[in-house]
Amino acid sequence: MSFLLLGFFTSLSLILAIGAQNIFVIEQGLKKQYIFIVCLICAISDLLLIFLGIFLFHYFSNFFSSLLELILNVFLILFLTYFIWTKIKTINQEIKINSKVDKKYLFQTIFKTLSFTYLNPHVYSDTVFFLGNFSKSFEINDKLLFGIGASLASFIFFFVLGYLSKYLSKYLVSKKIWKIINILIIIFMFFLIFYVLTNIFK
Repeated sequence: MSFLLLGFFTSLSLILAIGAQNIFVIEQGLKKQYIFIVCLICAISDLLLIFLGIFLFHYFSNFFSSLLELILNVFLILFLTYFIWTKIKTINQEIKINSKVDKKYLFQTIFKTLSFTYLNPHVYSDTVFFLGNFSKSFEINDKLLFGIGASLASFIFFFVLGYLSKYLSKYLVSKKIWKIINILIIIFMFFLIFYVLTNIFK
């Protein structure tokens, strides 16, 4: 039980940091659009990456972690640039909360969720590298408990984040407020691009 709690609180302390993925989950919650699917993809992805790190990836991280991080950083910058551009184009459009959306938008949402997850180097550094290396000296049963605890923290965090945002959306129906939200998201994404660039050239 102690290793389960250790995994839970270690993972929670890492995931609480606000990043592009969390911002996207919050936005989908505010829009009331595919919240369950978005939260489920994020949580399952964390589970897979956590156990990948615990049982395999950390043994090879010294050989190709730098190259992998560089490649992911480049893709993340490209994706964030595209995301910012789409936000700028639609910044003055009215946001329809709880509107009926077609399957095409569902596929776009799934693609964006996967992109914000798997093109984010910090997801790998937190789940694969940090949690994997942190638990590499544990016994196999303790590794399992640690991984379950860490994964449970991700599931709780993402679903609370998504559905809490959904609850708060009823207070954010104003077009002016949504424009402010979009501007803040754009600014934050620019900050993330700058942060990623500084990591590449440091």
